[in-house]
Order: sequence, then structure tokens, then C-alpha cells
Amino acid sequence: MKITSLFSAMLFFVAVSASAQTGHEGHNHGTSPADPALIQSSFKWEESVHDFGKIKQGVPATATFTFTNTGTQPIVISEAKASCGCTVPEFSKEPVAPGAKGIVKATYNAANAGFFDKDVTIMSNASAIDVKLKIKGEVVTE
Repeated sequence: MKITSLFSAMLFFVAVSASAQTGHEGHNHGTSPADPALIQSSFKWEESVHDFGKIKQGVPATATFTFTNTGTQPIVISEAKASCGCTVPEFSKEPVAPGAKGIVKATYNAANAGFFDKDVTIMSNASAIDVKLKIKGEVVTE
């Protein structure tokens, strides 16, 4: 009886391990990053990091990130999420056709003096991995 229970437990462990290796990670929408033929929409960013340099405290600053859809299907951005409440993202709500351009804006509130380095994560149908855009700079009191 103990051998049967031990054998059953081992089979369960093997099944769970195999299932974990084929699980979904991130927002891959059923595609595998190893198979680019399945990814029919893709971003080409003009820049993915924007350095504001020095900005005045209390004056919000906005970076506009522009992308081109280099795929064969429209890109649909489902969400843009900032790493903190001090940054507000906006994005193209309409599907971006192949060859067309779209934008993501990130506005930093500049409330606190000092250096900042913030991320905006873009979730879409364009790739197996979410895109991270970055804004950085220094808020000065002058």
C-alpha cells in the first residue's frame, strides 16, 4: 500500500513538473517567442528610453514614444502601466495597421526634487514579451 501511494505521489510530481514547463509566462497570447512566424504584429520603437535631463520641480514633463508596426497584422495595445503613481501613461487606443505609426506618452509629475527613473510597461498583441519604456531625469528646484 505504501509503495502504491509513493508511486502515485511520484507520478503526480512528474505531471506537475511537466505542466509547469509548458505554462504561460507574461502576455504571450498563445504564441511562443521561439516561433517568430506566429507573431504577426511587431513594434519598432524610435526610442525606448527618454532622458529629460533637468526639469523644473512642479512642472510635469511628457515623453512621447513613437513606434511603427513592422508586422503583418494590426497592433492593439491593451494596457500601459506605470511603475508608480507619479507617472501617467497614455497610448493609441485604435489598432495600428501594418506600416503605420502609434504613440505612447508618459507624463512625469515632477513633484519631488531629485533623480528619477521610471518604467512604463506596454501590453499588446505584438509580441510574447511586454515592452518596457523608460523615462529618467532629474527634478531641480530652480
